[in-house]
Amino acid sequence: MRHRTGNRKLSRATDQRLALLRSIVQSLFIYGKVKVTLTRAKEARKMAEKLITVTKANDLFARRKVESVLADRKIVSLIFKTFPERFEGRSGGYTRITKIGNRLGDAAPMALLELL
Repeated sequence: MRHRTGNRKLSRATDQRLALLRSIVQSLFIYGKVKVTLTRAKEARKMAEKLITVTKANDLFARRKVESVLADRKIVSLIFKTFPERFEGRSGGYTRITKIGNRLGDAAPMALLELL
């Protein structure tokens, strides 16, 4: 059984949490890497990996599914042009999380989330 495999709440309401994760994933797809806290990186990784897996189908349903998560059509078209060829041989593990130490202000553990 898969006990205790829920998502991290990140001290936010559901709508705020989803908006935060969507913006992190959107920045990841635009810039290729994002510097965020470790817990946010782990949650954003789940969303990003699922979206990349969907884009590999490269059909209308996949496009609509990605557009429902990422609101910007320019980013969606960019993803569908580059990601299917880029991750063709991989069946998962499209992102990497690298720990980069603690933040100076509040000593939160920081991480670099990047596409492979």
